[in-house]
Amino acid sequence: MPAHRHPTVQDQVALTEIDLTGELMIAAAAASEDRLSTDRIDELLHVAGAPHGERPDRQAPDAP
Repeated sequence: MPAHRHPTVQDQVALTEIDLTGELMIAAAAASEDRLSTDRIDELLHVAGAPHGERPDRQAPDAP
């Protein structure tokens, strides 16, 4: 049986994710191009850091 929570308890991480998803959806709907650029997505998500080619989490997969 799931634990009961007080009705005013909020999950701040989930609320932030919902807000960011909403911002992405609004930007995508308003965009003139088919897809949002990676730079535009990073701007909307408030991501800062190394240029895209230098990010270890975005490396190209190994060739077969």
